[in-house]
Amino acid sequence: MFQVRIHGRGGQGVVTAAEMLSVAAFLEGRWAQAFPSFGSERMGAPVLAFCRFDDREIRLREPVADPDALIIQDPTLLHQVSVFEGLNPEGFVLVNSSRSLDELGIGELLGKLPPGHAWTVPATELAMEHFGRPLPNAVLLGAFCAATGRLRLESVEAAIREKFPGPVGEKNIAAARAAHELLAGAQQGEGVAGHAQAG
Repeated sequence: MFQVRIHGRGGQGVVTAAEMLSVAAFLEGRWAQAFPSFGSERMGAPVLAFCRFDDREIRLREPVADPDALIIQDPTLLHQVSVFEGLNPEGFVLVNSSRSLDELGIGELLGKLPPGHAWTVPATELAMEHFGRPLPNAVLLGAFCAATGRLRLESVEAAIREKFPGPVGEKNIAAARAAHELLAGAQQGEGVAGHAQAG
């Protein structure tokens, strides 16, 4: 089973990201589930969502306490919430930021992960560039595919298209592809902590 925990703030599409990830897994013939952590749903308040997928039926229903991957949609949460709690020592981390992991003050912490398992991705900038709104969720799913290799980008694109039919979906897909390409390119020769830089 592969377990993902997504951290963000209200209004950033955190729950939608988990849903699209589960749909992508389902489209690949896996069992999948996605659900939010219910709490304050105010705009800007910290939000958590979870996704699990496996080749077998998933009987677990509790929140993801020991994630195999973390997607952090808002870097302001890094030092306010225990986002790294329970992270698998072989896990993956994606942080929405144009700054490096060292600049964010988490380089040493994430340096314990295997090479190429921790990345910053300028997801908000890519979202603004491709569809003019600061919504990093779909963008980070494209990066997730490149970082983990657990799902195909085509499956994520289909999930985005299902959630957002029409031009909005296509623009989100373009941003997800851009993040995927950015990360795939940055992976060439990267060390322990990666930094996928646009431009």
